[in-house]
Amino acid sequence: MAIMMRWLVVLVGVIGLLLGGCAALPIGVMSDTGVYQERSIHHPDGIGKFYMGREIAQVMGHQGAAWLERSSRELEERPNLLLTALSLQPTDVVADIGAGTGYFSFRLSPLVPQGKVFAVDIQPEMLDIIRFLQQENQIENVEPILGTEADPHLPPNSTDLALMVDAYHEFAYPKEMMEGIVQALKPRGRVVLAEYRGENPLIPIKGLHKMTQRQVKRELHAVGLEWEETKNVLPQQHLMIFRKPA
Repeated sequence: MAIMMRWLVVLVGVIGLLLGGCAALPIGVMSDTGVYQERSIHHPDGIGKFYMGREIAQVMGHQGAAWLERSSRELEERPNLLLTALSLQPTDVVADIGAGTGYFSFRLSPLVPQGKVFAVDIQPEMLDIIRFLQQENQIENVEPILGTEADPHLPPNSTDLALMVDAYHEFAYPKEMMEGIVQALKPRGRVVLAEYRGENPLIPIKGLHKMTQRQVKRELHAVGLEWEETKNVLPQQHLMIFRKPA
């Protein structure tokens, strides 16, 4: 009977993996810090680390830089609609968190001519691409910043808006990273997340690379951010806006 029950637990865990990997699994627990759980058996697209019941997705490495700059992205994601929805002021300081190749950093740059764009990434290879493009196009108001998995390395009280486009779900330390971002925000500063809609199974994106509004609100509320609104202007992504209290 004990052996049968053990195999039943394993079977339940495997079924959970096949259905998306986001539910809490009853097996494979390696450690529990109170904030994160690490499990030896997990979804192949995740890192085996769970936060508030959500498995953290694997990071797309710099080897995927060409995918970030693909020509079809304009049609698939409609970045111009996203940028318009931000309602930026010319003097705003914007942090592009998980900037990658600078796809959004360089589109934000002309919108804040008297401000600045912090292009934050944890991969030095991505920042090398940003510096190259910055020099090629003679762009002066983009500042590359090498962050870590737990710290964006942004100046305190410096930022009007922190933008994360399909990046938050890959943060290895989402609580610590968001606490660093909150510290960098000015009073009433905004955090904006674009994430593929986890509620919609028809969106052709891997399950761990999508997020539901409910999960995002839960996690960002935990670091003191207030949900302000969700703008349904993008074809497949939530555009969720949060604000730091005064």
